[in-house]
Amino acid sequence: MEGTFYVQAIGLRPKVHVTADGSGVVGHAGARLLTDLADATGLTAAYSAALRPLRPRGTGHDPGRVATDLAVTIADGGEAIADLAVLRDQAGVFGPVASTPTAWRLLADTDEAALASLRAARGSAREVAWMQAAETGQGIPAARAGGRELPGLVLDLDATLVTCHSEKEQAAPTYKGGFGFHPLLCFLANTGEAVSGRLRSGNSGANTAADHIAVLDQALAQIPDAHRHGTDILIRADGAGSAKAFLAHVRELRKRGIRTFFSVGYAITEPVRHAVRSMPDRLWHPALDQDGTLRDGAEVAGLTGMVDLGGYPAGTRIIVRRERPHPGAQLSLFDQDEGLRHQVFLTDTPYSGGGSAQFLEVRHRGHATVQDHIRCGKTTGFGRFPSRNFAVNAVWLELSLTAIDLLVWTRVLLLDGELATAEPKKLRYRLLHVAARLTRGGRRLRLRISATWPWRNELATAFHRLAALPRPTG
Repeated sequence: MEGTFYVQAIGLRPKVHVTADGSGVVGHAGARLLTDLADATGLTAAYSAALRPLRPRGTGHDPGRVATDLAVTIADGGEAIADLAVLRDQAGVFGPVASTPTAWRLLADTDEAALASLRAARGSAREVAWMQAAETGQGIPAARAGGRELPGLVLDLDATLVTCHSEKEQAAPTYKGGFGFHPLLCFLANTGEAVSGRLRSGNSGANTAADHIAVLDQALAQIPDAHRHGTDILIRADGAGSAKAFLAHVRELRKRGIRTFFSVGYAITEPVRHAVRSMPDRLWHPALDQDGTLRDGAEVAGLTGMVDLGGYPAGTRIIVRRERPHPGAQLSLFDQDEGLRHQVFLTDTPYSGGGSAQFLEVRHRGHATVQDHIRCGKTTGFGRFPSRNFAVNAVWLELSLTAIDLLVWTRVLLLDGELATAEPKKLRYRLLHVAARLTRGGRRLRLRISATWPWRNELATAFHRLAALPRPTG
């Protein structure tokens, strides 16, 4: 009948009565995986040794344990030191956890020497984690580009802006009109590990060679000796990494037995524009996509010999890609005149051994994945800084890098399938934030995950794998 509507009955939710008197129930139970992994890789013990001078009387909470708990809290999605309460108020699972004032004092007492010790401790834990990966048959995966595995390791450097909504020491106006910090970071493309970072004021220059050198050296110090020497290490960066002093340093590292190569962006100067316009069409070659297929509407050409690269390391090559711009792309006046978007980069990878312009271009384009690592990193600590004090925030950044590493090691060592490549948000939703019941019986403490939780088996398997990991001796 016209004007009559029939509505299917909607099932009602069961009525619940809420009280705050439960016992034996634990939230964020999956975060116990992170605390145990920190112990299994030797991170907790290394942190304890690194910060022992901050505990002169041997009383109170161990500073290394406090630092580990802070890193776990950050990995679990905590955004403030007060979020330690999630661990502290569940002592049955996480043990004794420091108060918020104690954690604040630890950050305030961590000077440059102690911060350097924290970095060294994280490097020693990384060595154990990589050895565990090798012994369990996983190993460190190869980075990929153009449908091929890249030899050795790939380090991606990039800076990002972090907005501050209040006055903090060394926060400053940024080049994009905001206000905050401008940290420079380095990620390992093979795994996503956050190998190094440097907190900087918001008005720091993007292409500061000294900062790039410092962050790269710290990143290389994080790589275990067995991989740092005798392994090809590619350093990728955008145009901010094209400073001659930085590239000279990359080349100089070879004298120390570190086989480093670079692939960095380069500004489109007038000589570059002239070279592009004079390049015959027959010398442009189809560009590749990351799966190795041809990239529609994109071409690559080598400009080496057509642009003066005086002052750059011997053997430096210059390569350009042009392609039809996608809707909304930001184009320079040169791009608008040509009707194509151009991107240029420098590399010292020789042609021999597969270094064709097509492959090197798609390899360089893989640097864009660092933006995903930074985006995830901003939800894992360094998206906001807790203190007005710059030194405290620098320690917070280091603990954020540790938190990212713990999540990466969890994926590499303990997880399979979709979760082995999951971003932090998915890991938290499916594994870390799960509720469980804590029971005691037969002299055992049991963490009982709900039998109806969709990812209960994956989490239980991760705990079993963690228990089976080989432990460092001593």
